[in-house]
Amino acid sequence: MEVYCTRPRCPRPQNYFADLDDITTLKTTQQKYCTTCGMPLLLDGRYVPTKLLGRGGFGAAFLARDRRIPGMRQCVVKQFQPVGNLTSTQLQQAQIMFEREADVLAQLGNDHEQIPDLFAFFPVIVNSSQSGQEDQFFYLVQEYIDGQNLEEELVQQGKFSEHQVLEVLQEILKVLKFVHERGIIHRDIKPSNIMRRRDGKLFLLDFGAVKQVTNVALGSAASSTGIYSMGFAPPEQMAGGQVFPSTDLYALAVTLITLLTNQEAIQLFDAYSNQWKWREQVNVNSRLADILDKMLLPAANQRFQSAQEVLDALYSQPLAATQLNSPSVTLPPQSPKSSNPVVSQPPPTQPAFSTVELLGGAAFSGFEGALIAIALFSLVQSPIVTLSVACVILGILVFAQTRRWIEKFDLLIIPTITFAIIFFIPFLQGGLGIQAVVILSVAAALVAISLTAIFRLIYKLLSLIL
Repeated sequence: MEVYCTRPRCPRPQNYFADLDDITTLKTTQQKYCTTCGMPLLLDGRYVPTKLLGRGGFGAAFLARDRRIPGMRQCVVKQFQPVGNLTSTQLQQAQIMFEREADVLAQLGNDHEQIPDLFAFFPVIVNSSQSGQEDQFFYLVQEYIDGQNLEEELVQQGKFSEHQVLEVLQEILKVLKFVHERGIIHRDIKPSNIMRRRDGKLFLLDFGAVKQVTNVALGSAASSTGIYSMGFAPPEQMAGGQVFPSTDLYALAVTLITLLTNQEAIQLFDAYSNQWKWREQVNVNSRLADILDKMLLPAANQRFQSAQEVLDALYSQPLAATQLNSPSVTLPPQSPKSSNPVVSQPPPTQPAFSTVELLGGAAFSGFEGALIAIALFSLVQSPIVTLSVACVILGILVFAQTRRWIEKFDLLIIPTITFAIIFFIPFLQGGLGIQAVVILSVAAALVAISLTAIFRLIYKLLSLIL
């Protein structure tokens, strides 16, 4: 069985113990140590790390098994390691804060089905790699959610439809309503912290940046400690000032527009006008867009003040999703409770193209254009006629791309079919041979990409100047 060492700088963290392949031995063995650095591997005597899930600025997360539970259920072990050389007093204070956070997580997870349960928390003190010193690590053990986070889904499937985004909005608002009513502000909502389990249920993860507001009413503020994700945090959080329930609503709205556009948050924010520029890139119901825009307002007191207010705005009228590669969605009507009106904006225009889409379209046009020109020349043997007809066909293909009649997989399927026809009908190769056809087509694609990139750069420079 492979056991993963949790010491941060262990040069060879993977350890293999053949005797642990036996379940009885695994359940009864006293302790195992890393063969490289000597770190105890069975955390708290029961949790067996088997895989590194990820590492960040505050520690790491490991997939583990609980050997004291029948069936040895999987769990997530999060390691928190204070940065820098801390005194014993500072380490003690860090442990107190860690335990306080664990109490909050235990309360949240046990009371809400869309927040992972907390199983344990404990410190581990071990001898340091430097003689005469000790290292102290803190661990949280949480429920393992078997699925994908929304950041992984976005990479895999591309832009989310309005139907999908509306589902995320409704589900996470319910979780935030529960969290905020208990005086908790998450402070780090982003796609990678929302997990979809294999059965489709959404979970809000990573309460490591959570801020507990004690002895204050809902809607009051708590000071920020500077823990946030760039692009998703609102101005008050980035400034290290007070944070509010609307702080989480802002981050949730940023999360949703990144899912809708498949662009990074910093690409959607115009620092010059201090506004989010996302509506022209998607085609969604105007009232849903208005709600998201209100959640994105820079001043905390101008946004919705609670998750319930956003839910009320969603349910106040039937909200029919537009037809953009997604099924229609209609929310049931409900009496409005929010007194904060949503400011209307003009309906969105045709979705804009991202840089990747532009370059992909250019590659398609260049490659397909070369194949068409070679095949036509083989048929008519006239350069002028070939050029004229090829330009007309290519113009039609470009127009179809601008209307989004051709996109995504179409850009691969069409040239593949054209190439297959030329490959199996040698007469259409113009006497060049299939290898020369491939070289010319690829060269045409590269030239098209280069020209598109140059013109896009010139356009952006002119836009900045003018």
